[in-house]
Amino acid sequence: MWSLILLAAACSLWGQTPGAGGGPHTAAQRYEMFRNHLAIRAAAITRDQFQGVHSLEDWTRRRPEVRRQLLDMLGLDPLPARTPLNARITGGFERDSHRVENIVFESKPGLYVTGNLYLPRAAGAPARFPAVVYVSGHSPGPAGAKFDYQHHGIWFARHGFAAFVLDTIEFGEIPGIHHGTHNLGMWHWLSLGYTPAGVEVWNAIRALDYLETRKDVDTAKAGITGRSGGGAITWFTAAADDRFQVAAPVHGTWSVGPHVAGDVVRENCDCIYFWNTYQLDLAVVGALIAPRPLKIVNAKKDGAFPPAGYDAVYQCLRPVYDWYGAPEKLDAFDLETGHQDLPPYRKAANEWLNRWLRGDLTPFEEGDVPREDASRLTVLKSYPSDASNEGIHRTFIAAPKAQPWKTLPDWRRRREQLIAALKEKVFRAFPKRRVPFEAWKGKLNVWTTRYAESHNVEFTTDESVRVHGQLFVPRNGKARHPALIYVKAKDDLVFSVDYDLLLSAFASHVVLVLNPRAVDYPMDNFRTAATKMTAALLGGTLESMQLWDILRSVDYLVDEEKLSLSSISLYGRKHMGALALHAAALDDRISRVILEDPPVSHWQGPALLNVLRLTDLPEVAGLVAPREIVSLTPLPEAFRYTSSIFRLYGKGNPIREALSLGEALRVSEHSR
Repeated sequence: MWSLILLAAACSLWGQTPGAGGGPHTAAQRYEMFRNHLAIRAAAITRDQFQGVHSLEDWTRRRPEVRRQLLDMLGLDPLPARTPLNARITGGFERDSHRVENIVFESKPGLYVTGNLYLPRAAGAPARFPAVVYVSGHSPGPAGAKFDYQHHGIWFARHGFAAFVLDTIEFGEIPGIHHGTHNLGMWHWLSLGYTPAGVEVWNAIRALDYLETRKDVDTAKAGITGRSGGGAITWFTAAADDRFQVAAPVHGTWSVGPHVAGDVVRENCDCIYFWNTYQLDLAVVGALIAPRPLKIVNAKKDGAFPPAGYDAVYQCLRPVYDWYGAPEKLDAFDLETGHQDLPPYRKAANEWLNRWLRGDLTPFEEGDVPREDASRLTVLKSYPSDASNEGIHRTFIAAPKAQPWKTLPDWRRRREQLIAALKEKVFRAFPKRRVPFEAWKGKLNVWTTRYAESHNVEFTTDESVRVHGQLFVPRNGKARHPALIYVKAKDDLVFSVDYDLLLSAFASHVVLVLNPRAVDYPMDNFRTAATKMTAALLGGTLESMQLWDILRSVDYLVDEEKLSLSSISLYGRKHMGALALHAAALDDRISRVILEDPPVSHWQGPALLNVLRLTDLPEVAGLVAPREIVSLTPLPEAFRYTSSIFRLYGKGNPIREALSLGEALRVSEHSR
């Protein structure tokens, strides 16, 4: 019942869009429909996150797999090896109420984490102190993000805690990158399934590992908190590591449905979200924390984490804590402010940790908190020569190397396993049902009518998604024809009446010029990046959605136009050629893939979620064998691997080269 109420709330955020059927629609109209499509899919994730889970017994059965899925999406399944921390105390100082140690450790070899450990100094303090790992938010400065969060560490130390305030990998003493997709176009992060959140979670886990080595810290009483980006990392870390007994995420709570409907994803860094392979929402991540004490602290005027998102999470978690008989261990607090680190938020989080870790109900009083100079809190004097922080996004998730295949049976086993893995990990978010085409077709009155019957077409490929193109049918009187689907990319859309490269195909081929979703939408770079991040939060990528459009275009020719086709060729330039290879791997009806200047690797694109964890383009091309691949440009050296697979089928000239699209189609053999 509560999930239906939540869905209704999310639905109220959606704007009005044109109807899905009919046509034609302008690019702007199709874009608005697509935005509605994203909101529909996001609301379904939020609505269905506890589908089939109605009791503690149900949740207990599902919990291990949800935890594995979360770790997988963070790049932590399996967990990295717990290599030596090589921890060092590089300095420190004392004040009347506390003392500080400057510490560096390696969460992985060469991955340096800098932080300040705040410890009590009051007379009569216990020999061992409860632990708090404080994960900082985005706060730039050469002394690290921890510098701006020092007042948090001071309060905890004054109140009997050992508080380890960590730098982020972005704004640390050794800087790394958080905004790879949000700002830098590093879309291979999606293909790797890489998020900096995974690194931050691992660093926090290893920080607790370090605290376990200390005789003055009681890690049986450990909590975690942080704000903004640190709030999101608090959620993920507490869900991933049961050693954290209490959690208080501040200003970092979101929900898929409201965030997509409210167009909030564009406001946030890559580290805020996991790339959502398994279509989870944050509430089900919070259920992994239950029944440990959890307080959700937020700001009502926070544009990055608005109430619609955090309210949804809290309401979804209330029944979970009821299942455990622990409703008092879930609480929420918000205030009429923006995204600011203010005393009321520190009061809400710190009193919560103090209550559950120390049994202390003393009201929060911050008192005077003099700030230290950056030089006192700086851990390192120089940049370590072996530091990998700046390039950790390239190595945190290992990409497999292609294996040679000596026999056809061995390759066929690999092929079957790989296609299954692609469907499970890369294309898991493909629609579960195929919607009606609701096709529209109108006469195309341009010069192509001298060559073939010419039409503008538009059809539905997914709920609230319309694609368009041109359909050309030969006038040769034959009942059966070969077909060519030319998949256009954004760079191909310059002058709409140019079809020069298709001239020799018109007389013999059914030709569909397809414009998949988003290729002509009115989106600048900022809007495109936000859309791609949103697609990843829904469990796919913009490119995998375009791939679905390609697959449905085959269905359109066969099932809607009811054309009798002797073969189907796909042609795409650059990244669209790579998508054509994936389409052929998934649909055996595709007879031939014609490439022009394809990328050598998914490191260059197109982005497909997790694909680089499984394979890369040369092996994907091998999945097309023994059907034909033709290239209009010299293929990169890496595609020799593809040729080796084709040779297993007895192909003497595995990948043909041609100078033109017409030659690639062997048009002459069809026009005799």
